[in-house]
Formats: sequence, structure tokens, C-alpha cells
Amino acid sequence: MTDPQTPAARAGAATEEAPEEATAAANAPSAQSTGGRSFLPKSTLLRHLLVLVLCAVGAVILLEITSPFQNSQLATLSYYAIAAGGLTVLTGLNGQISLGHGALMAVGAYTTALFLQDREAALPLPLILLVAVLIATAVGALVGVAAARLHGPYLAGATLALAVGLPGLALYFDSVLGGEQGLRVRAPQAPEVFDDFIGFVSGNSPTNTKWLAYVGAICLLITFFLLANLVRSRIGRTWRAVRDQEVAAELAGINLGVWRVLAFTVSAAAAGLAGGVLALVVRLAAPSGFTLVLSLSLLTAIVLGGLGSLLGALLGSALLVFLPPWVTNVGADFGLDNTEAAQLAPLVYGVVLIVAMIFAPAGFVGTVRLRWLTYRAKRRMAAARASSGG
Repeated sequence: MTDPQTPAARAGAATEEAPEEATAAANAPSAQSTGGRSFLPKSTLLRHLLVLVLCAVGAVILLEITSPFQNSQLATLSYYAIAAGGLTVLTGLNGQISLGHGALMAVGAYTTALFLQDREAALPLPLILLVAVLIATAVGALVGVAAARLHGPYLAGATLALAVGLPGLALYFDSVLGGEQGLRVRAPQAPEVFDDFIGFVSGNSPTNTKWLAYVGAICLLITFFLLANLVRSRIGRTWRAVRDQEVAAELAGINLGVWRVLAFTVSAAAAGLAGGVLALVVRLAAPSGFTLVLSLSLLTAIVLGGLGSLLGALLGSALLVFLPPWVTNVGADFGLDNTEAAQLAPLVYGVVLIVAMIFAPAGFVGTVRLRWLTYRAKRRMAAARASSGG
């Protein structure tokens, strides 16, 4: 079986519409065989730790140089990106289409809201988020087992029913879950150590908005670190094998159902954490926040960014968060009223999606990766011809 980590497999998965370029990339030797010197650690874990530290430093700098409103936008980006990162594992690596991740986020959000109803007697925030992850994981595992034999549009239909039906439980159990109005979330106050940290780093005032933005950033970094190591492990390679060649994977002894359930469970865990962060940032857990639109938004985010890429999930989520307000502001500058400017944002987002599908069918990250692999392949083929005297 072809190793899913080779440039051949990456190029083949990224594009089906550029066969000549993909063939050229497939013929390229691996990076290790070129003998190039790399200053990065050889261990995947150490490389990811280094990236984690650099991203943490960058996040601190970004949160300290931005305004409170921008801090709020970055907190929103964090829960979108966490959920999109889990979905890209399910859809991009394992090939399963889910339209129910908004419902799984609702599980995490309502769990967090229930545990924070009595803020004085509440558990520590990390433990509350962990419980939200565990409950969402259990729900995801149940759904994954039920849908293990489904694939393609059939799985999408099953998860669509989940997205439509699960938030409605809040209406049925309105005495506990608040009904249509939902539950108000009493976000915990920032600890004193956070105030000391902000004072030491920048001297800025440690607001509650900034505290929640830091909570979201920490959750995002931890999630992406764990997912990145999972993707590069044997588990990630098995998921790719199930996605690319089901028959060959089954002949090799891989239990397709078990691995699909595992992918759904991991993705549900990320969605549960995203829902918990959403509840803290929005300070509300209500059915109106977890409609089918949320699930579709997550799916479009990973498609735009590039299926199977965590960086693509982050970029797609950033587009979801920052594009609508930017378009609204531009519309207001051109003389549109608030309603007309707000209606302009979905139109522009749809145009961006169409243009991206035409000119970057593999997503932003997938298209850039394909071009880079093709460029390297052409250079090596030219060097090989020159060295052979051809």
C-alpha cells in the first residue's frame, strides 16, 4: 500500500482536476532523500512542540496589541477553529461528511452552562471544559456507532437529522435547559495569576474579555497540538488509507467501522470543547445558536481552507469570523444602511466560496501545497535530465 505521507499521496488527494501536475509531484523524491539540511528537530513531537511555543508567543503578542473588540473576535475565531479542526479530521482525513457538528457543539455548550449556573460552587474551569469534552465524546461515539455503516450522502443525512433534532431537546426539557431562551452562562472571573501575567507582559488592564480570549487561545493551541500529532501518527495514516482505498484497507485487515467511529469520536471531542468555549465567549447557550447554519459554516470553512489541513481549518474559520464584519463596514462606508450592509455580507461570502471552488478547488492550503509539490517535482526532473546529459 502506498504510504499516505508521501508527496504522491498528498498530491493525489489534493487534486483530481490537475492529473499532469499531480503526476509530476508523484514522481518527486521525498524530502529526506534530497539530503537537504534542516534545522528543525527530527522528532515529530519535538517539531510540534516548537511550533506550539512559537504560536503561543504569537498569540500573546496578538492579544496584547489588539483592542477589546478584536479580542472578542479572536475568541470567536478560537471556537470556530477548534470545531473546524475536529471536522477536518473527520471529513478531510477519514472522508466522512458530517452536518451535525453544530449539535455536538450544543452538547458542550449546555454542559458548560449547567456547571456554571452556581458560579461560587462551580468546579474549576479546566475541569468543566473536560467534562464537556467527555460528554460530547460519548454522544459522538454513539452517533458514530449508529452511522458506522453509512457513507457519503447517507451519513450526511443521518448527521443532518442530529443537527435538526438535538438542539430541540432544549425546548422539551425547558425547565432544565431554559427552553427557547436558553441558559445564561456565568463565566468565571480571571484568576489573580492572570492579572499578574498581563501586568508583567504588557502592563495593560486585564479585562474579562481578554481573559476569555486567552482561554479560547489556550484551548485552540492544545487542540491543534494534539490533532497535529494524531494526524502524523499511525492512526492518521490509517484514516487516510480508509479514505483513499476502502477495499485495499479492508483486505489489509483494517476494520473500517472501528476506524470511522474513532474518527467521529475524536471530531466530537473537539466539537464539545468548541461548544464550551462558545458558551463562555457568548455567555449564552440557546437553540438559536446551534442551527444547521453553524454546521454548514464549519463545513464550508474546511473546504475553503483545504480538506485535511489544520492550517486550512484555521484560515477558513478566520474567513468566517472576519469577512462579514469587514464587508458590513465597507457597505456602510458606501452609503448603505445597517440592514443593507448586513445583507451584503452573505452575498460576498457566497461569491468568495464560488471563486475559491473555481480557482482553488483543493482549498487555499491544498492548492498552495499542490503548486509547491509540482514546482519541486519539475525542478528535480530538470536536474535529473541535466545530470544524465539529456
